[in-house]
Amino acid sequence: MIDPVILQQGSDWRAQAEVFEEIFFVFLALGTLVGTIVVAYTLWNVYKYRDDGDRSDEEFDAPVVGELPTGQGGPKAKKLFLSFGLSAIVVISLVVYAYGLLLYVEQGPDTGDEGNIEITVEGYQYGWAYEYPNGHTERGELIVPADHRINLNITSRDVWHNFGSSRLRIKSDAIPGEYSQTWFSVSSETVREQGGNATYLVQCFELCGPGHSAMKGQITVLPQDEWEEWYANTGNGSASASIRGSGVAAPSGVSA
Repeated sequence: MIDPVILQQGSDWRAQAEVFEEIFFVFLALGTLVGTIVVAYTLWNVYKYRDDGDRSDEEFDAPVVGELPTGQGGPKAKKLFLSFGLSAIVVISLVVYAYGLLLYVEQGPDTGDEGNIEITVEGYQYGWAYEYPNGHTERGELIVPADHRINLNITSRDVWHNFGSSRLRIKSDAIPGEYSQTWFSVSSETVREQGGNATYLVQCFELCGPGHSAMKGQITVLPQDEWEEWYANTGNGSASASIRGSGVAAPSGVSA
């Protein structure tokens, strides 16, 4: 199995979106390669064993229905078991590879809680409310810093919802009286590429009533210094005191 530790070297651990994109690319590339080989081999056999009218019935070694073509080590047996063996190797390798990456996505990177930010997400008909460690609440827009793991505790105040952002590859149930967890991270490079702040659409992926299609929000990712300035002006106390009181490690640059 792939050890999730190899995915998080120091501060270079990877976001969920990057992991899912890699899995998609690997499966697409390998599927295309295997498909090309299988189709090419099939067409070659169609041409090689075509009926050109010159072969007698005595020379034709036809398969027998219900009988495994072992052939006492003959060519048919070798081809059969070779194809089975190669298929097993490919499938098992893909399962081990994908399971290791998905385990990393499920558990998240081990950052030792340093720089992690805990935010409570509450769904309601028909919108989203976000509560920060200092008690400040935002509606509709979740504002977070780049280069930090953002932990989301998701619940609902009325009916079942589902909090998700397709571009960030996150999706988690919002159930009344219960909390589900997910996380995401956006790099500062991505923020710079999007002109100084990165925005991501938030949607509800659970049919929750007549206003379901309008239940949208936004995640805005700011550079760390800009987010610290914004966060320091929220809530009733200072950002550092609020984070310290919540038991969440303060992001670097915010003294605790």
